[in-house]
Amino acid sequence: MSDLKLIALDSDDLNVISAHLQDAVLRVGDMAFLPRERRFAVIVNRFDWETAAGKVKSGAKASLERRRSGLRFERVLGAKVHDIDLKDRSAALALLAIVFEPSAEPESAAGDVTLTFSGGAAIRLTVECVEAELKDLGAVWKARRAPNHGGDES
Repeated sequence: MSDLKLIALDSDDLNVISAHLQDAVLRVGDMAFLPRERRFAVIVNRFDWETAAGKVKSGAKASLERRRSGLRFERVLGAKVHDIDLKDRSAALALLAIVFEPSAEPESAAGDVTLTFSGGAAIRLTVECVEAELKDLGAVWKARRAPNHGGDES
């Protein structure tokens, strides 16, 4: 599979990025809010759901892989964390979803992007508008197993 590169300029686009990043893992030290640049960036190890699903559909043995990927948000006005110790830079987080909630102001593209992690942790980015990019950075390795959310077993 070739490297993934996605741009999000609205909520629907962000939902696609969220789907590709479901179950991505990262270290607290691999994320940064840069207020002067109005940017939030993070390096993640994403589970490649697309490759795994494609193999299963074709009848081939599932190829379980993780890929090193970068995610950045532009036009970020503020960032708040919930249940994340920013001093523990080696702490691991498992990303569940990314959601955009528009502001209540009519005709405004502004709102909040929330990154939700397992265990109730979250990051809320206040943005002028949705402007995000997900890009694979090249490193690929075999995953030991697919993420399991319980209740998926037959």
